Amino acid sequence: MQPFTTHTGIAVPLIKDDINTDQIAPVQSMRSLKPDYKALLFMRARRRDDGSEDPDFVLNKPQFRVAGILVTGHNFGAGSSRESAVWSMLANGIRVIVAKSFADIYRENCLQNGLLPVVLAADVAAQAAVAFSRNQQRKRSLHAAALAQQLATDCGGLCTPALRNPIGQPLTGRQREIIELVAAGLSNKEIADRLVTSVRTVEGHVYRAYQRLGAGSREELVEMLRAGQGSS
Repeated sequence: MQPFTTHTGIAVPLIKDDINTDQIAPVQSMRSLKPDYKALLFMRARRRDDGSEDPDFVLNKPQFRVAGILVTGHNFGAGSSRESAVWSMLANGIRVIVAKSFADIYRENCLQNGLLPVVLAADVAAQAAVAFSRNQQRKRSLHAAALAQQLATDCGGLCTPALRNPIGQPLTGRQREIIELVAAGLSNKEIADRLVTSVRTVEGHVYRAYQRLGAGSREELVEMLRAGQGSS
């Protein structure tokens, strides 16, 4: 197995859920004692009924013919355990798969063969926020939503169904401005002086930020802000 250190490559989007191992590496195409794993990858999807290439399939597009990273949906690698579904990826130079989730057995096969399975953390965090909210765990829900927002921002504004339905209410621009000054260590009076407003007004904004984010203390409010909660 080739050890995994770092990997740079073109990311090919195949955003579908429940892609199974037979779709990845069709079993009936493996009659040979020495299968061509490079040609095996998504063989049915890449070819038309007459055997010609389907130009609409993403891996047949010129810009994705030399892909190094596959980006896909939920439950990737479902179905029977089939190492050829991993070997065919490697034969095509794909060393990393980024998915919303993986089938357990396929994930283990990836790890054992030097193919890195990466779960899309932003989407997972957003789904965790929803789950916590349904179970009346507001504080955990807000923390998970904050993490999802930050990760999505770090990924260049990533948007998935889970991320389009955030938990919690974002701060207003003024509230965020004041909490950023709180995070900088300023007292309410110092913030009031800087913003040319009253201490009472500052206290009101801080209190409403507590309510919106479910924070129990000044320190927790700052922690949530730094984690990304409150971004619109």
